[in-house]
Amino acid sequence: MAKPLIGRDLIAQLPKSDLHLHLDGSLRLGTLIELANERGVKLPSRTPEGLLELVFKRAYRNLPEYLKGFEFTVACLQDAESLERAAYELAHDCRAENVFYVEVRFAPQLHVRGDFRVRDVLRAVCRGLERAKREINAAPAVKAGAVPRFEAGVIVCALRFFVPAFSEHYRAYFEALPTAPADEIYALASLELARAAVAAAEQDGLPVVGFDLAGQERGFPAKDHQAAYQLAHEHFLGKTVHAGEDYGPESIFQAITDCHADRIGHGTWLFSRKHVRDKSIADKARYVEKLVRFVAERRITLEVCLTSNQQTIPELRGDLKKHPFGRMREARCSVTLCTDNRLVSRTTMTDEVEKAVGAFGLEPRALKDVLIYGFKRSFFPGSPRQERDWVRSVLNCMEDVFLKAGLDVRTGRRPG
Repeated sequence: MAKPLIGRDLIAQLPKSDLHLHLDGSLRLGTLIELANERGVKLPSRTPEGLLELVFKRAYRNLPEYLKGFEFTVACLQDAESLERAAYELAHDCRAENVFYVEVRFAPQLHVRGDFRVRDVLRAVCRGLERAKREINAAPAVKAGAVPRFEAGVIVCALRFFVPAFSEHYRAYFEALPTAPADEIYALASLELARAAVAAAEQDGLPVVGFDLAGQERGFPAKDHQAAYQLAHEHFLGKTVHAGEDYGPESIFQAITDCHADRIGHGTWLFSRKHVRDKSIADKARYVEKLVRFVAERRITLEVCLTSNQQTIPELRGDLKKHPFGRMREARCSVTLCTDNRLVSRTTMTDEVEKAVGAFGLEPRALKDVLIYGFKRSFFPGSPRQERDWVRSVLNCMEDVFLKAGLDVRTGRRPG
């Protein structure tokens, strides 16, 4: 049997990024157990094998079951020490497989307790990332310029929907506003979070680079969070929105038009006419066609998470080729591969890229383009000149890795 042009060993060596990476979904399993023991958090099992069988599965019946595991991880991340540790370990885990850039996202309001406020939560996570960065970038190869620097940013997540039981912070909203409609409470919470994110970036100097909206799409429109996104937009934070994962093309359109989205988390149903539910849209095919063109022309990057989509969308499990990633590329959309949740999805960036190469037949040049989009479309926490120099160093490294494997990224063939 002929050796595949792009094998797992090569993929592991290639520089990668991860722009859609949830902190609370990416703990080390051993760390989760240790933190649970220390903090009195009850888990369904106290062994890694038991948790993998009962909670962090290979496949889930639906998105709510997939999200169940976050109850346990969030419960273990309720203080500065645990958050700093989780961020620190995550950075090292990513760099160990040649992921040179991560944007770690999470919902700080889930971690607020007493005097431990949103900006304190952000400081703790950033301390962990910065400590890991210092250690990683102190390596001789990095200092000599032979290997790119490791960089990281933080994206804060607002929630489309929450209930008082989600956290002490969210409970306070309902107690303070007992007669307010729920959608107004969600909007107030996201606006407060946007203000905290801006203050953390501009006053505290933290690498808070973006704003996100996560949670159930159906019945909880992004438009409710328009004020928060407008504030983030006015202060030049990057904007991304979970959209088109649990709802159809209209959700993606709303994220772009009402929330100024620069990127879309997942975007899985971008092409799906059957998921267009707005009855005022008579010509669904035309609507989808125009939306796809809009996304492609404006380079609104789609953060594709293959494994987590397979786990929560039954029709993708048996045949990954049904995933719209291939159509996204054919439509000339800007796409990048991401893990979503390293623990909950039991995946790595190497796994995600390997799946894409196998299912969609990516040749070296195509793979290079997909990987480099992750760096070019990042919310890099530095000046434009610093970003250009850094992306150039990543590209040089990528081309060197391909060359050592005997591959010409211009033609996608082996020389000779």
